[in-house]
Amino acid sequence: MGPAPEPFRLLPGAAESPVLLHVPHASRVIPAEVRAGILLDDEALERESDHITDSHTAELAARAAKASPVAPWQFVNGLSRLVVDPERFPDDREEMLAAGMGAVYTHTTHRERLRASGTDAQPLIDRYFHPYAEAMTAAVDARLAATGSAVVIDVHSYPTAPLPYELHGAGPRPPICLGTDAFHTPPWLLAAAGKAFAGFGGTGLNSPFPGTYVPLKHYREDPRVTALMIEIRRDVYMREPGGPAGPGLTTLAAALAALVEALSLDAGRAPA
Repeated sequence: MGPAPEPFRLLPGAAESPVLLHVPHASRVIPAEVRAGILLDDEALERESDHITDSHTAELAARAAKASPVAPWQFVNGLSRLVVDPERFPDDREEMLAAGMGAVYTHTTHRERLRASGTDAQPLIDRYFHPYAEAMTAAVDARLAATGSAVVIDVHSYPTAPLPYELHGAGPRPPICLGTDAFHTPPWLLAAAGKAFAGFGGTGLNSPFPGTYVPLKHYREDPRVTALMIEIRRDVYMREPGGPAGPGLTTLAAALAALVEALSLDAGRAPA
């Protein structure tokens, strides 16, 4: 038996960088004890992982960090979101919980049963969700202490065609979707992202996926924490679903590096 999979990694950047690239959905790794509670057979689980995983986004962040003059910090989930989804709330009462996709998923992207009815989610919340949230909170606190500000860039991807679980799949699906928060996404941050990704045929706002990740400790409390979600339509850089990356990944990494460079200069601005 090999070593237990690493649940998450904080990859250091430059001491003076306020930027934290957050990569929550890039992994397909599911620990054996979690796999035992999933109803899908191996073939169906591979298919579901193809659809649900933001493939190659960890590599995208790593390439951008390497190319950035001031290296950002990276917080990378080492486990599949089929273990827990760190971007949900454990007591989420929002619409994704009704779709079977709260912090612990009960259904698949195609609305099939993932876990048995009545499965107790709390052990997974305690073992995986809370430690992740605490570590991400500490990472943001460290950027605040070191630089006076923290900029969380949430790195995601989404399929070209909507999947059945999507509640807003009928909306626009631009090459680059920018997810924003009214409190944590100031105009200068949105403008920097729009400029960095201008060469991909258009950016859109909050469709098909809105919002961005901010730790609960800081959410709607600390304006020094700014945040933006970058959702990349998968046909821009990979073969769907779950296939290899193409040359678009290199172009995206250069754009993300340009955004990181701009944010390293702009992060000290007071949020508007």
